[in-house]
Amino acid sequence: MSRLLTTIAAGLLTALAIAPAAAQEKVVNVYNWSDYIDESVLEEFTKETGIKVRYDVFDSNEVLETKLLGGKTGYDVVVPTGSFLQRQIQAGVFLKLDKAKLPNLQYQWPLISERLAVYDPGNEYAVNYMWGTTGIGMNVDKVKERLGDTPLNSWDIIFKPELLAKLKDCGVYILDGPEEVIPTALRYLGKDPNSKDPKDIEEAGKLLAPIRKYVKKFDSSGYINALAGGDICIALGWSGDVFQAKARAEEAAEKTGKKPINIEYVIPKEGALMWFDNFAIPKDAPHPEEALAFINYMMKPEVAAKNANFISYASGNLGAQQFIDKAIIDNPAIYPDKETQAKLFTVTTYPQKVQRVVTRTWNDFKRGK
Repeated sequence: MSRLLTTIAAGLLTALAIAPAAAQEKVVNVYNWSDYIDESVLEEFTKETGIKVRYDVFDSNEVLETKLLGGKTGYDVVVPTGSFLQRQIQAGVFLKLDKAKLPNLQYQWPLISERLAVYDPGNEYAVNYMWGTTGIGMNVDKVKERLGDTPLNSWDIIFKPELLAKLKDCGVYILDGPEEVIPTALRYLGKDPNSKDPKDIEEAGKLLAPIRKYVKKFDSSGYINALAGGDICIALGWSGDVFQAKARAEEAAEKTGKKPINIEYVIPKEGALMWFDNFAIPKDAPHPEEALAFINYMMKPEVAAKNANFISYASGNLGAQQFIDKAIIDNPAIYPDKETQAKLFTVTTYPQKVQRVVTRTWNDFKRGK
């Protein structure tokens, strides 16, 4: 019996010795867009801070918002887009940022922070990670082969059924994002892309309906590899994703010795949506201190530049620009010049009643009604 008691006591002492160490393990749970970070940055963050990163991905704002509004996501850092961020702030799902613990805020780009303030007054809840535009990615050779001398710098090639019909055989993808596609359709119609008038939303739906039969898939992440692999010839998508597709196509060509697929991204002459993806901390985040440490690390100029170089998006970090590859910083499709910027537009969140119209219009479009 004494031997048994001794064994039990030793076991208890061992458990007590291990428990504090386990309790002290630092973790941050991050929920970000797919294909949206240089993963070596996560490893370097852990080495520098001792905080382990648990990293999950999503490919639509709707998926993220459903989780946030449901509560208890278990995530410490999430990355909503501006108009969704605005609605989520109004719903009270985020913590206010403790800016005293974010010294690297000094490197943020004032111009971008000012634009972000439209969604987050005073920049109290969010920090910009990346920003970009929603335009057209294309396999130039395949598109020209089918459209001839048709100008490729216009939304005509998406919204005119007679043109898109010619591209059906080589593959057409459209973002599964009503808050991006519907405002774009409104701009093409000459209407306010930020319109909250249900009649305008329905007009956008009428423009979209005839092109449905030519769309192979509604997709918000797979079009990167589809473009890179030559499986599709055109996609309504995000700027950086298309440049990632271009980079992957070039890498594949180097390995095989074949000619790379000629992929380009176009901001149409009629204008394009400008969007902002941002770090925010859910109100019920289990590790808010680690979340602040993660966001602060991501704002280090060298780190922000490393991510921008890897994913080919424009960074909201001004200090990072000296470290960003010249091919990216000098590319007007990624960092638009003043003339192009004047054609970019932003949109704000829809009121609940209008959101229902948007959702219904989008679902009808996808179903081909």
